[in-house]
Amino acid sequence: MEQVFNQLLPFLSALWWPFCRILAMLTAAPVLGDLMVPVTVRVLVALVLAIVMLPLTRGLVGPIDPFSLHALVATVEQAVIGGVLGLAFHFSMSVIGVLGYLVSSQMGFSMAVMNDPINGTSSDVVSALLSILSIIVFFTIDGHLVIAGVIGASFHAWPLGQGYGPLLLQAVAYNVSWIFAAAMLLAIPIVFSTMVVQLGFGFLNRVAPSLNLFSLGFSMITLFGLVMLVEIIRFVPEHYIGMTNRVLEMLQQQMRAAGHG
Repeated sequence: MEQVFNQLLPFLSALWWPFCRILAMLTAAPVLGDLMVPVTVRVLVALVLAIVMLPLTRGLVGPIDPFSLHALVATVEQAVIGGVLGLAFHFSMSVIGVLGYLVSSQMGFSMAVMNDPINGTSSDVVSALLSILSIIVFFTIDGHLVIAGVIGASFHAWPLGQGYGPLLLQAVAYNVSWIFAAAMLLAIPIVFSTMVVQLGFGFLNRVAPSLNLFSLGFSMITLFGLVMLVEIIRFVPEHYIGMTNRVLEMLQQQMRAAGHG
């Protein structure tokens, strides 16, 4: 029995740390890391990917005693790298969520709240609609395969036990502001159109207060918002792909910097 354990220990050691990085990335990644995906499915996918990538990662895993403090530090290191990579991919999905919130607040749909099984919270109908659209686009562009490719490339850029450097964390942290800028860029047409309608009804109500035009203001703002949403929603997939490409470019720059370092 001891001989069998000694033969399995190197295999399990070579499998454990890639599994930790892949599981952390899948947990933080969009769609695959949502609450609608069971934890058992996520763990099974991470285990399968770790086994598939064994020829890629076997030579990159150094001799580490699995029952030492070094092994614990290496496990935390892999979890941090995977979590940061998954968080970077989550930026594109977060932009769609912020866009839905901005649009709903301007159109008056923020009062129509529904339970969101994806995030386990309540969200408005516009955000739910845009989230479903972004999930469809995610699988249309083979986002799950892109994530698997990034995982494999990350083992060459940040091998086990050699750290991850501060550049990766800084690049992801600095790009948080990009979420709000990209969401606001998409929401500007709806925000501007609803503001124009509100100003117009304000002037008309000032000129003829007896007509009580504010009673029509809510329905007109909703109507204009829906028209602008129809015009904008067809550009959302293109912007989502562009944002995903930007995330990939950022990760490639970090991997090249880690490789040269």
